[in-house]
Amino acid sequence: MSYLPNTGRVVVFVFLVALNSLGASLVRAECVADPTGNGAIFYHPDGTSMGHWDAARILYYGPDGSLNWDRLPQMAAYRGHLTDSLSSSSNGGATTHATGTRAWKGSFGLDDQGREMISANGTTNTIMEDAVACGLGTALVQTGSLVEPGTAVFVADAENRYADVEEIALEVVESGVDILLGAGEELLLPKGVQGRFGAGMRSDGRNLIEEARARGYAVVYTREEMQALPAEVQKVLGVFNIEDTFHDRPEEELREAGLPNYLESAPTVAEMTEFALARIGGNPNGFLAVIEEEGTDNFCNKMNASGCLEAFKRADDGFVPILDFIDANPKTFVVTASDSSAGGIQVSDLASADKPVPATEPKSGAALDGVDGTGTMPFVSAPDSNGRTFPFAIVWATGDDIGSGVVARGAGLNAELLVPATGVANTDIYRMLYFTLFGRMIPKGDTLD
Repeated sequence: MSYLPNTGRVVVFVFLVALNSLGASLVRAECVADPTGNGAIFYHPDGTSMGHWDAARILYYGPDGSLNWDRLPQMAAYRGHLTDSLSSSSNGGATTHATGTRAWKGSFGLDDQGREMISANGTTNTIMEDAVACGLGTALVQTGSLVEPGTAVFVADAENRYADVEEIALEVVESGVDILLGAGEELLLPKGVQGRFGAGMRSDGRNLIEEARARGYAVVYTREEMQALPAEVQKVLGVFNIEDTFHDRPEEELREAGLPNYLESAPTVAEMTEFALARIGGNPNGFLAVIEEEGTDNFCNKMNASGCLEAFKRADDGFVPILDFIDANPKTFVVTASDSSAGGIQVSDLASADKPVPATEPKSGAALDGVDGTGTMPFVSAPDSNGRTFPFAIVWATGDDIGSGVVARGAGLNAELLVPATGVANTDIYRMLYFTLFGRMIPKGDTLD
């Protein structure tokens, strides 16, 4: 096209882009399954393991108390290894959850040759893309940025989760999902354009917030704006901060900067979940919600025990609207699991509540955290059944993700069938959701499971 004037080149380029987008839309618009009318929820408190849930239970409810997480009746050990790694990555784990095909560690919806993953149903659609194509109610709920892989991989693919964040954000906004709630305003606005929370950083000049409005989305920026929307508003984009709805830094840095763990104006994961289920739960074709509390992973990977445990309390609160919804709508299934254990935390007893926690455990040298970071006073449990409280420290195994101790739980429709006591593989998450939504039990692969 070198002979075209600049304006002609632009017109042709725009036409080709539009044609390509239309072609992609037409492919995705074909429903290749029969909806059952059931509802399915995948709740992904990222980075969570049995050690994390134990610590949260002890702190907030006491050693004899119960979490909302404990109310889910079915429980099984979770196997989260990938094709090339014993421990999962957020993007590799999410790709596996979204497709039912075990991914490699660097995957963001693509195989190790850069091709779209083939899902367990034989198509290149993720479970969420099938739900959109078949007219189900759909929601992606995220306390981090909208490009976080735990939700974004269900509607986007990329060669590199970090280098391709602009493309990932675009695919999320263009996905057709009814309810998109999260943060990441910086990736939705052109570079230098001021938004509600800060300046945009997109290099392509596109304003995805205005594009979302043009597609019929109501855009909200705070808890109050979200909760004030009329019930008839069925397509919503929530943009609740510039990057995440939390400040994932070590305790010492947050204290110096005067920052809280979470942004006060942003809705909690429980509030977003309740909002989303109210909007999509009545769809006669059924619905799919993928929900992630990201702070449970990010704070723990920063070895911020205070932020980590607050994130766990928030994640646990998120089960309340889910279980309430299932009580009122029994044709709904929920499965919850993470893909790895962030920080590998454990609880360590202390002899006294009146002395600061040492920086390290004397025998192993493992890092310890008190209530406000290194060298601070201990955490103190809620009372046990005899009214006693106990001082404790958090012990860190690592500042990264490890693969051990993850537990899957389930409740609602067919939970006893879909969460077997024999264990749950990461590929099973997709199969559970697919069976609930489309009535087909996809068999396990020959070698990967």
